[in-house]
Amino acid sequence: MPRWLRVLTVALLAVATTASAQRGMPALRYRTDLTYDGRFTFVRLRWRSDLGFGRRGFSSAWDHDYPRAEQNLSLILREITYLDVRTDGSRILTLDDPELFKYPIAFMWEPGFWNLTDQEAASFRAYLLKGGFAVFEDFEREQWNNFEAQMRRVLPDGKFVKLDNSHRLFDSFFQIKNIEGILHPMFHYRPSYLGIFEDNDPSKRLMVVANYDNDVPEYWEWSGQGLFPFDASNEAYKLGVNYMIYGLTH
Repeated sequence: MPRWLRVLTVALLAVATTASAQRGMPALRYRTDLTYDGRFTFVRLRWRSDLGFGRRGFSSAWDHDYPRAEQNLSLILREITYLDVRTDGSRILTLDDPELFKYPIAFMWEPGFWNLTDQEAASFRAYLLKGGFAVFEDFEREQWNNFEAQMRRVLPDGKFVKLDNSHRLFDSFFQIKNIEGILHPMFHYRPSYLGIFEDNDPSKRLMVVANYDNDVPEYWEWSGQGLFPFDASNEAYKLGVNYMIYGLTH
């Protein structure tokens, strides 16, 4: 079976399980109390906000798409790669939690409303410089300024560089031929992918990637339910798989 078809098949199966749970059938428990055992585990970063936004409770918007986004992506990873992936749960960690250093990849949602403490900034900086890879998702337009200001506290000398299709991130497992074609699922913005490299050298490791003007995990969360086109959901899954493979191999 072609890889793209297997991706779609697993996505549909994953979401069918969630849909059954919504109809009153028993749902599998998705844990957050996992202990490190060497297997690949999805990590979501929990942050705080002092910005006072009331719409949708942005002080806790770090949990947007939880848990179906990571559940569905983890099932995809287990099916089409040789990774030993945990699908019974994930970790939710703060930026200054020492446990974060056990996990090479971390995702943050809605960073346009994120505020750092000095301790978090120092700990997150150490994590990235030691080899961590961070992916920032689900933010648009005017939210960039706050995100950039917080990252300047983490990596004062770091410079964001716009990534194009030639970067190895987009060919680490699947070849994504048109990265700008994965449009924002709700607003249809054309996304930008911006990264910070080790020593600001594009030939070295990518430490941070920010998917600006996009919300890729929204596709993961709702795949198979008819909310978004199958092709768009497939491309979003391919990108998610590439994040993981790149983060684990660089």
